[in-house]
Amino acid sequence: MKRIIAPLAGFVLLTVAHAQGFPQVNPPDGNPITADKVQLGKALFWEEQLSSTRTVACASCHLPSAGGGADPRSALPTSTHPGPDGRLGTPDDSHGSPGVFPTRLGGSYRSVAPFGVDVQITRRRAPSVINKAFSPLLFWDGRAVDRFVDPEQPTTTVLQSRAALESQAAGPPVSEVEMSHFGESWTAVAARIAAAKPLALASGIPTALAQFIGTNGYPELFRRVFGTTDVTPSRILMAIATYERTLVSDQAPFDLFRRGNQAALTQQQLRGLGVFMSPNAACITCHREPFFTDNQFHNTGVRPVNEDPGRFDITNQPRDRGAFRTPDLRNVELRPPYFHNGGARTLAEVVEFYDRGGDSADNRDPRIHRLNLSPQQKADLVAFLQSLTDPRVRAGTAPFDEMQLFARSPNAPQLYGMPTPGSGNFAPRMLALTPPLLGNPEFSLGVAAGLGGAPGLLAIDGAGGPPVPVGGAQLFLGLTPAMVVMPPRALEGAGAGNGFATWVFALPGDPTLRGLDLFAQWVVADPGPGRDMAASAATRFRLF
Repeated sequence: MKRIIAPLAGFVLLTVAHAQGFPQVNPPDGNPITADKVQLGKALFWEEQLSSTRTVACASCHLPSAGGGADPRSALPTSTHPGPDGRLGTPDDSHGSPGVFPTRLGGSYRSVAPFGVDVQITRRRAPSVINKAFSPLLFWDGRAVDRFVDPEQPTTTVLQSRAALESQAAGPPVSEVEMSHFGESWTAVAARIAAAKPLALASGIPTALAQFIGTNGYPELFRRVFGTTDVTPSRILMAIATYERTLVSDQAPFDLFRRGNQAALTQQQLRGLGVFMSPNAACITCHREPFFTDNQFHNTGVRPVNEDPGRFDITNQPRDRGAFRTPDLRNVELRPPYFHNGGARTLAEVVEFYDRGGDSADNRDPRIHRLNLSPQQKADLVAFLQSLTDPRVRAGTAPFDEMQLFARSPNAPQLYGMPTPGSGNFAPRMLALTPPLLGNPEFSLGVAAGLGGAPGLLAIDGAGGPPVPVGGAQLFLGLTPAMVVMPPRALEGAGAGNGFATWVFALPGDPTLRGLDLFAQWVVADPGPGRDMAASAATRFRLF
């Protein structure tokens, strides 16, 4: 009888506690929430021009609906980080977020271990941005603290407390993995935003945001919000944080239940709630209401500590070895894979992990132990977790509404044709990633995986065409009189498959060029049996 009454008693207490609902969002003194600041922050959150390459926005890794505020791309094989051993396909691999190709100041590509000349992947899974208005520390290791300092003058405090969102937002735009050229400063980021047409790369902009922007540039929008036209790093971050403070998810079926709607949860979800609160599973110990997190750091035994020390890197306290911030569980069904390393593909796998008491014993929290749940209890627990999904988040409705980013739009350059492999059977790769936006000062066309040291030629034409054999390589250009062949450029790197080069173009701002289609392909001098050259695939891009 006690085994039945105890969960029910906790269930009643939980329901009573929930009558209060979420607390009010309490912004930091010095950064009050205003309607215009929310709209400015929303524009900046979705602004790919915040990144050096103009290909990554905050929203790229924190997509409200598809990822529950996190990054759905982390579930893809192409989002795998090789881990400390630098080799893919080994147990220390993790699943993070794609960032930028390693890029120098000025827009040319470079090679960086362990990725080479390829998209860099963060070593940790991007946490959800939803409900983070209530978090005192952010990032998996808690390095974003509630005191916000000026990114340009770190000795100057801008906001004394409750500003973890501002602190967190300061990191990615100058991270050489996530959004930045190597060595770029926040001063350069702010200057780029000041010169940018707001959301020029996005489409499907929500009506209210489009009306707020109108025909204005960022300086005028900043004047409306902050009183002057100065576009500064601190103002950028305070606006982004203000928008993020509106992303409050409190309308899940579970919320309806705690407000008195007894029919809001299914019988299976009610049973799962009992498991969640039971003394055996004790999920509620760390995943506390109303946000289903204690905002603390625990080593739950996901992986050996030496692979990622977690919180220990910040505090240098032995107790924090391998400890990570407790993730909140709201909208959790929308954001696989799970754990800081993306090591669990489904919620069922997460439940199995805790049922067996974790995987690594090194410094593991003693509260993580074998649970011996029945198959029915495991299924019930998963069902309960699904009751924490806010339907507005799932549907992408306000305040979680979205727009289409350049990288996922028809405006992104498209590859076509086939490459012609060269030495070592390596096929040169066309790197056509940056937006062909009129006025873009750094439109880059690169090549990778060619023969290091060999001369490479970039040809740009006004038409594509069927394959034409040239020097043993297949060209997919129209070979029109308008075709331009750039001067030879020796590929950096040494040996087969290691060569790379870049041409960077300042696109004119001439509006008469809008809609012009151009085609490009790289060829590399790489003599071999039956050929004198290797070639990349071709790319088509339209100026816009």
